Amino acid sequence: MFALRLIEYPMPTGSRDVDVLLTWILDSMGLIRRRVDRWGDDEQHSALHRIMRDALLADPLRGWDTRDLGDASGLSHTGTHHQMAKLRSCGLVSTEVDGKWHIHVLRGGSVSAAVGLVSVQARAVLELRVSELAGLVQPSETRMSIPAEEEVGFAISIAEPGARSDAGDSIDALVADLGLNGGRSREDDRLARNLLCEISSSGHPMTILSLADRFSESRSRVQRAVERMRSAALIERAPMVDRISQDVYTGLMRQHSGRGEEWLMSRGGLGRLDESISKALLDGAKKGSLNTEKVQSILAPVPIEDQRILLNTLGGRMPFGIRVAGADGAQVAERVMRRADRALRRLRTVAQRLDETIAG
Repeated sequence: MFALRLIEYPMPTGSRDVDVLLTWILDSMGLIRRRVDRWGDDEQHSALHRIMRDALLADPLRGWDTRDLGDASGLSHTGTHHQMAKLRSCGLVSTEVDGKWHIHVLRGGSVSAAVGLVSVQARAVLELRVSELAGLVQPSETRMSIPAEEEVGFAISIAEPGARSDAGDSIDALVADLGLNGGRSREDDRLARNLLCEISSSGHPMTILSLADRFSESRSRVQRAVERMRSAALIERAPMVDRISQDVYTGLMRQHSGRGEEWLMSRGGLGRLDESISKALLDGAKKGSLNTEKVQSILAPVPIEDQRILLNTLGGRMPFGIRVAGADGAQVAERVMRRADRALRRLRTVAQRLDETIAG
């Protein structure tokens, strides 16, 4: 069955080196683990790289059997079989049986044709899977009212639905097929599924700590699961604006007690605010009459970015939470497909350049 790990890496701009371009393609399709931040170091070339370079790219439609591929790459029969299984499942290679031998060819007769076919299949399968995912998202008019942080690098697993398992339901299968469980998860580990359902049903950002408490898990495990979902463009990190007033109040009272009014007006950031606002905050701190609700009311006319700066100068940090990346399921699906289309477009561009380089 079709299965692809799509990872967005910076393009090898300007390179015409066959090894550099090929390694980038294999990395971007999740076929080899990149151990360094550059491509083309001969010591890093994997067995899969050698099979592609020395056999399938050299003569795409020859019809390579396992023995010939082993001779070209230096791998054992078992090792060659394992590598070819990966190339078949991601759609780069097609196979036919000739007697006792499996005969392999590069699909379409070139790497650009093979990657083009993979792109079409990957997009169709992913569109099918994110339509399943969209049904989990509870619509919310207020969820996306505050802009999110910058996007992180995109990485998602794309796999067509497999046979139904007695160990879980369709949501468990979807979470596993999207790669949200990670590489070493236990069969009964449902943390990623539980987090996805919880975040998708919430109308506001949720902290890592609150999610860890909710499911009685460690913060580190929750953090890792959340980062996989962020990379898949399903969720995003957003400021928790409703908590700014609470943190400003705490910082203001602490700094007023420890450093006084003069420091608050200068290095504490109150001097940057409108005079009436800074005076109301200082008077409240002096009289001890402030509370979170009053601070929120006083800061209401202040833009969110200026509130964020004030919180930083008072020694606090902007509170961030995790939310699903769309007001409804359709928006989430559209975001995932947009990121996938960009990654697939880059893959096709580099594959075309590789073909041109090989042709000389």
